[in-house]
Amino acid sequence: MKTVILAGGFGTRLAEYTELKPKPMVEVGGHPLLWHIMKHYAHFGFKEFVIALGYKGEVIKQYFLNYYSINSQVLSLSLKDGRVNLIESAAEDWLIDLVDTGLTTQTGGRIKRLQKWLGDSTFMVTYGDGVSNVDLNAVLRFHRQHGRIATVTAVRPPARFGGLTLDGEMVVNFAEKPQIGEGWINGGFLVFDPGVFDYLGDDNTVLEAHTLETLAREGQLAAYCHSDFWQCMDTLRDKNYLETIWQNGHAPWRFDS
Repeated sequence: MKTVILAGGFGTRLAEYTELKPKPMVEVGGHPLLWHIMKHYAHFGFKEFVIALGYKGEVIKQYFLNYYSINSQVLSLSLKDGRVNLIESAAEDWLIDLVDTGLTTQTGGRIKRLQKWLGDSTFMVTYGDGVSNVDLNAVLRFHRQHGRIATVTAVRPPARFGGLTLDGEMVVNFAEKPQIGEGWINGGFLVFDPGVFDYLGDDNTVLEAHTLETLAREGQLAAYCHSDFWQCMDTLRDKNYLETIWQNGHAPWRFDS
């Protein structure tokens, strides 16, 4: 099964980094966030990726073009004739299609452009700026059990500020950045049947505002509720938070296998 990663946006709210690179290439723990997302999928056995490129897509292309050699334990070069011998590479066994889907194409339009790479099979979709510890096999089982065209992973967004529980003028509980108690949002980690292409139009189609809204009205959108860890990287504050928990060894999305 193939996994689409939407990696073409401008990332304007993280301009400190995205002036030079697309947001999925901003690093956490020495690796692009895109790598973290792919490690998550690969851990659950999903190792075929179609990456929808747009803004500064050449940076992502260069990263993967050099990935095998960078991760080789031994790199032998012949400067005379340019021969390269790569030995003992630790690179992952992933298959990746890097597809330019346009600079200003909207999210739904990007998926529509990938139709010929995805064929007539069920496929997964996620965004290139969010990490989670969601069980992706459980999401897929849920999707198949419900028999709808689309499944979205619903998450509770992390609060921006510490939460207080008061008893009169006394704080009886303090929780730093708790998950909010009410409300669910689209956390990505979607599963689509090929019928979704009938709901995708031209490059101006916004997946969230057009396609998912229509599918919901027609009873074709199921929601897998994930109440554990989820975090997007929209701002510098988000990036620093992810970096801190990674360096502290407490990253819930870390999958070493």
